[in-house]
Amino acid sequence: MNTSPWGSSLESNKAAGTRLELLLFQLEGRQLYGINVFKVQEVIPFKKLTRLAGSHPMVSGVATLRGVTMPIMDLSRAIGGPAMKDPENGYIIITEYNRSVHGFLIRRMDRIINTQWDKVQSPPKATGRNAYVTAVTMVDDKIVEILDVEKVLDQVVRASTNVSADLSAQIDAGNRHVLVVDDSSVARNQISRALEQLGIQCTQVPDGQHAIQLLEKMLADGVDVSEHFTMVVSDIEMPVVDGYQLTTWIRQQPQLKDLYILLHSSISGVFNVDMVKRTGANKFIQKYHPDDLAIAVQERIGADTSA
Repeated sequence: MNTSPWGSSLESNKAAGTRLELLLFQLEGRQLYGINVFKVQEVIPFKKLTRLAGSHPMVSGVATLRGVTMPIMDLSRAIGGPAMKDPENGYIIITEYNRSVHGFLIRRMDRIINTQWDKVQSPPKATGRNAYVTAVTMVDDKIVEILDVEKVLDQVVRASTNVSADLSAQIDAGNRHVLVVDDSSVARNQISRALEQLGIQCTQVPDGQHAIQLLEKMLADGVDVSEHFTMVVSDIEMPVVDGYQLTTWIRQQPQLKDLYILLHSSISGVFNVDMVKRTGANKFIQKYHPDDLAIAVQERIGADTSA
């Protein structure tokens, strides 16, 4: 049963992007962790690593896998746990996030499960701002912690948030305001820092549910939301209400029919392009490059100015 405050309007659009496949695994303890299968290229038994001088303490070494030389991170250590013992008895998850390939050491594989985003919840606030968990769900009465891999990677490979000088000089943002929706605090801050270089103010919310609550309050207060926000920049994979469901909900509101929506995800491919069309979003770009984001904003402002 859907207990969301917007109820039936979202219930009728369950087909819009709620499916989620999780790869479940364990580190040194019994706790189950999960990451989105769409971001996993392969899981292989441990391979011999080469330790490079001066590499980050969380990087156990590098390996050439699938023809790509990539860093292999000790995931247990990266999220604040103990270093993995006897890694040669473990596995490596090969992932692609934000246009780069990385490997993560894990102890053991569990399984792949199919669920829905509305069965995934944001982590309790008591976990603190430094937690590496972006969401939680239940599987066989056990809590599964869905890791904020973007936050893990940011410790080792910090993504640049600098917009090219020649590009930022071309963009006259004026007094613009953007709603940023993403369950990763690292991703929200990356987007905001890039847009602020263009003179754009950003309001951040952690998922689609919070975005809907904010938009409903603004509408109830008589705010012209499409005038207030130049655009919504939203992640796709989020707990409770994902980016596709958020887009569908916005398009169902007569007062928000002109609100521009940019979906921004580390998952690329034809599937996303198709879902952008089906749900009514205006554009999709892959995470994360500040210039791509700036260009998308420039296109929006240009279209808005010429309209």
